Amino acid sequence: MKRTLIKILAGFVLVLFPFLTPQLISFASEYGVETKHWSNARYDRTYLSPDPKIIKEAVVQVMAARTWGWRGSFAVHTWISVKAANAPGFTRYEVIGWRHTPLTIRFGVPDNYWAGNRPFLITDIRGQKAADIIGKLNNVVDRYPYKDSYKVWPGPNSNTFIAYISREIPELELDLPPTAIGKDYLAGDGVIGTPVSGRGVQFSAGGYGGFAFSPVEGLEFHLLGLTTGFDYGDMVLKLPGFGRVPLL
Repeated sequence: MKRTLIKILAGFVLVLFPFLTPQLISFASEYGVETKHWSNARYDRTYLSPDPKIIKEAVVQVMAARTWGWRGSFAVHTWISVKAANAPGFTRYEVIGWRHTPLTIRFGVPDNYWAGNRPFLITDIRGQKAADIIGKLNNVVDRYPYKDSYKVWPGPNSNTFIAYISREIPELELDLPPTAIGKDYLAGDGVIGTPVSGRGVQFSAGGYGGFAFSPVEGLEFHLLGLTTGFDYGDMVLKLPGFGRVPLL
């Protein structure tokens, strides 16, 4: 009986090690870092998005930024900003947990700091391909089943929303970072579906665990919202807390 218990505990350690170890290191690296109150954090533009007065072609951009405070060692917040051809500015789509209606659509502010954290581009698509994506976007957003729902973990949250859009519009070819907790929450309480890119196969137990295999994302394993895996196309390790770690 004792040996059986030891084997079970050893098995748990082996399973949890690749998920919890990088996450704990990431958390420890941020612990004790002085942070301002969220109300004093930066929210100004970063100018990652082009000037609509200069760039007339259609533009689609998906961005992410670390979330506020200690949660930033675990997760990012993602959103999508689009500009139709010859449009005077960007329209931004995202889910924000503290709003009365989480699904938010705003004109302007496509690329601002998020609670003091500088965003980074996940994808930047322009021209006719961007125009085609924009033509589908509003219908997809209208069908999103969790407009009035938000749950930090395991979802549906801001990353669930962007992942839903990407699954419905695979032309985006999104590979959301491992830190996009909530991306693996399948809409409609599904168990079998496609990864975020819309290509391949994914199994998800309500966002608490599962796996994905795709020519875009590579091989991923999911546990408690955390992702570890290997993108063999880009030779990148996917680690909780750290995100994408290039091997070359």
